[in-house]
Amino acid sequence: MRADTGIRSRVRSMRSHRWFTPWLLLGPAVIWVLVFALWPFLNTVFLSFTDARPLRMPEFVGVANYDRMFGDEMFWNALTTCIIYVVVCVPLLTILPLLLALLVQKKLPGISFFRTTFYFPVIASVVVVALIWTWLFDSRGIINQTLEFLGLVDKPMAFLVDRWLLLGCAILLTVWKGLGYYMVVYLAALGNVGKELHEAAMLDGAGAFRRFLSVTIPSVRGAMLLIAVLIAVSAMRVFAELDVLSKSTGGPGGYDMSLVMLIRQVGSGLNGNIGYASAISVALFLLTLIPLAAIAFMNREKKAKAPA
Repeated sequence: MRADTGIRSRVRSMRSHRWFTPWLLLGPAVIWVLVFALWPFLNTVFLSFTDARPLRMPEFVGVANYDRMFGDEMFWNALTTCIIYVVVCVPLLTILPLLLALLVQKKLPGISFFRTTFYFPVIASVVVVALIWTWLFDSRGIINQTLEFLGLVDKPMAFLVDRWLLLGCAILLTVWKGLGYYMVVYLAALGNVGKELHEAAMLDGAGAFRRFLSVTIPSVRGAMLLIAVLIAVSAMRVFAELDVLSKSTGGPGGYDMSLVMLIRQVGSGLNGNIGYASAISVALFLLTLIPLAAIAFMNREKKAKAPA
């Protein structure tokens, strides 16, 4: 009887709430999204069809900014950089953190120290880390001095001047800094893999590599897809790594620029073309939707093949 009375009192309390009570709780979050997410996005789309510039009223120019973008060599160079970033970073940061998670998953003395060490680059500022890497790869840095000391090169290598070497250094920095973060994601996924699956595979005579392919990877497939999408989206929006590394030596012209760097260069300053920068921003947004569409398609195919 007391339980029934308590339930009825809670039901009456819920019914006594005003209709707007939930909106009072959701209001701050909704206002935040509308002001700082939805409105800037819609305004960017609008400005992409104008010739907006600072201190001047924008005029509607239709798709002129998009026509200019498709014929702009700087845009295609920046897009090429981003695509290379995605193609290289996605497989590396999808597989290497999984292997690292398998290593630190074992309960061994001192393993917590190694987990913390691997995760430390994640909490470090990307700008600070990039500055350290400029000192390492500078013409008079430790890397070049070591190569010269070992007699592997006759003169310092232009790591931060050559387009491809600079891009390789930036990718290496991104991979090194992201290993620990995605390792933690995999550790959480591996914790849900039943030990009986590995034991059954061992009874069937499967070795470590075979169990990795047949048990581990299928069990963490969802986490792998999520990580691949996160990496692809982040790689398309790469900025700090290339910006800091290229600024240290001037960089190889405009070829090292990513799309975000191009947006900043085009739209900044009193003479910045905000309309054209907005058009590139819209194009970047549409490009980041491709990985999301890919994972949605893969999940759809997986459900379609699943037995009823």
